[in-house]
Amino acid sequence: MTKFSDLALHSELLRAIEDQGYSSPTPIQEQVIPAMLDGRDVVGIAQTGTGKTAAFVLPLLHKHLNSPGGAGHKKCRALILAPTRELAAQIAESINAYGTHVHHSVTVIVGGVRPGAQVKALSAGVEIVVATPGRLEDLMSSGKFRLDRTQTVVLDEADQMLDLGFMPAIRRILGKLPPKHQTLLLSATMPKQIRSLASDFLNNPLEISVAPQSRPIERITQSVYFAEKPEKRNLLAKLLAGQDVKRAIVFTRTKHGANKVVQNLEKVGIKAAAIHGNKSQSQRVRTLDAFKNSQLNVLVATDIAARGIDIDDISHVINFEIPNIAETYVHRIGRTARAGKGGIAISLCDGSERKFLRGIEKLIGKSIPRENAPKDLLESISAIIDAPIVRNLAPENEPPKKKKKDKKKKKRPKNKHGVGKKYQGFGEGNNTKTASPKKPRPDRKHRPRRGKSTD
Repeated sequence: MTKFSDLALHSELLRAIEDQGYSSPTPIQEQVIPAMLDGRDVVGIAQTGTGKTAAFVLPLLHKHLNSPGGAGHKKCRALILAPTRELAAQIAESINAYGTHVHHSVTVIVGGVRPGAQVKALSAGVEIVVATPGRLEDLMSSGKFRLDRTQTVVLDEADQMLDLGFMPAIRRILGKLPPKHQTLLLSATMPKQIRSLASDFLNNPLEISVAPQSRPIERITQSVYFAEKPEKRNLLAKLLAGQDVKRAIVFTRTKHGANKVVQNLEKVGIKAAAIHGNKSQSQRVRTLDAFKNSQLNVLVATDIAARGIDIDDISHVINFEIPNIAETYVHRIGRTARAGKGGIAISLCDGSERKFLRGIEKLIGKSIPRENAPKDLLESISAIIDAPIVRNLAPENEPPKKKKKDKKKKKRPKNKHGVGKKYQGFGEGNNTKTASPKKPRPDRKHRPRRGKSTD
């Protein structure tokens, strides 16, 4: 069996790998690391959770150790493009973890936050930039960042960037690179558009495929329950209440659907939180941190936001809604069964989603086992979910909001005649100071005409 020490990596990197608890590389790491160290362009096809991130982070750090020197003003030596903010942050964490014993610099460039700190970090130059395409193009167009000294570019989760419509931006970014550079393209699937991108921008790439395309990991136990939409929420609550559910991700197709699922789960006492594009960056970071630290055991997510979730101890993935794109199913269930562990993937399918299920089974090459929903177990929680929320659902540590005081106009005291204090005495002749009647105007017919004498 190959060990990391056989891959000619720097000794300080081997020390960091040992600190992380790894000794042997995964199949994708075993093939990608030597190819990148040799300077080859690479197209890598590997499932989610197979160690793709370390496969390009380790050789990047090794190359910078062996070729010291600054990147230059507003420039970088290596660029990593990712589809989501969460995945970009996760890659940066891996760089810092594996580079803990070596000098390195990394900056994350993503949207959703003010660009001031990012511009300041780029102004002095940085070795590795991890970015989403949108914000990167904004900084490049404004002259805050340049790629003319970039030596290596990595496209991570390229198929997801295709789904999000980033291909035109990626082509424009790759067009700004210097003629001599190394390109690595990694993807769980290989659609025709991705292969076309590779043929246009990669130079005689080495194609590495460590698993059949779009096939889920064998260690994942898959099953599907047939339930109509009103029954799904009851079934989900019952499944999550099981003792074997340690940490679960529930997938929905829409942001509104994610919020609705969280609301229904909290009605039955299951603590959950949603993560999707409508949440601010700070909210998403806090939610992910709580999920990683086991303060939160159920995370409800959309497909885009979940791309940055890289946690080894996820026991269950539940598809509350079947994805309409078959490849998305592979990405979803790949959140579990990481680091050599097993996992459980459960799908809830209604009548309108059976066509999506058939497409998934055709893609993965096998039928997913069917399970019957126990109706007698669902009746006990159905009434609870249908009831309106009457308790405070704010986090425990968050102070209660102060109630707004009703500002009522003060009524002025009145006398026995019903007249306000301001007007008391008017017309009575006994309180002229408070209100006195106006003096009558003189009659016009007694006024002298202008310019004429009255004599």
